[in-house]
Amino acid sequence: MTLFRHPQDRIPVLLFLCVFALDLTVYFTASSWWLPILWLGLGIIPKGWISAWNHHHQHLTMFRHALPNRLLEVVFGFQTGVTSHAWFLHHVLGHHRNYLDQEKDESRWKRPDGTTMGELEYSLITMLVAYPRAFNVGLKHPKVLRIFLAMGALQLALLGLLFWHNWYNALWVFLLPMCVSLYVTVWATYFHHVGLDTTEPTQASHNILHRGYNLMTGNLGYHTAHHVRHGLHWSQLPELHAQLAKDIPPTNYRQPGIPFVWFGSEAKLELSPDEIEALAQYSPGART
Repeated sequence: MTLFRHPQDRIPVLLFLCVFALDLTVYFTASSWWLPILWLGLGIIPKGWISAWNHHHQHLTMFRHALPNRLLEVVFGFQTGVTSHAWFLHHVLGHHRNYLDQEKDESRWKRPDGTTMGELEYSLITMLVAYPRAFNVGLKHPKVLRIFLAMGALQLALLGLLFWHNWYNALWVFLLPMCVSLYVTVWATYFHHVGLDTTEPTQASHNILHRGYNLMTGNLGYHTAHHVRHGLHWSQLPELHAQLAKDIPPTNYRQPGIPFVWFGSEAKLELSPDEIEALAQYSPGART
């Protein structure tokens, strides 16, 4: 029996740990004021991508055993600002159950009067209330809430030790990137469902077919498929998308954001019948 649930997760986890090793290297060795600031700037986009993988992990944990999962979640917490089980409560047990109802959705994009929030408004509000909403969902799931609170306390204790050792480097290498990554994560979720006021799951999500975007985010662009079967491993989402594509409106496809938009992207947003058939034959997720 392997340590990983799916072998496809081995390389991503190795990359996350390499980024964390670089974080620690900068934290423990940087003696100039500008290097930690530079590292924050360089890490904004990669840690935004890691946030997508943290999201996948909260849907389907990468390891078979609890201890390595909790350790990985500590790393994710420092990289993304989303601590252990925060996504699971807010997103899996909250948003995924309520995303078709804007009065209940934990990531709701409508104001109380029914009008659509702007990007900045949505991002700031959802970021500020993310942890309170996760806690509220946890009140209905006390076992999960206990893990969320215990791991949150551990994360804060470790962050406190880092500040005690070197407050300046801890600020720029860990705390500020955590806040920025959380904001970027929330900002990215604005485009997943905004403007799609429907009760039909195949019409309630925007999709991004850009290869580079999906490589970096673990196929998060196949968002309709993700919502139809949110426990499906990320490697199997293209196959499911191909099965659902005939029911997804052409208007439910978007172009990717930064940095992929800088280098051009696939212009065709609607799949042809031949492309649907080709995707159906492509199954990157090994049957395990």
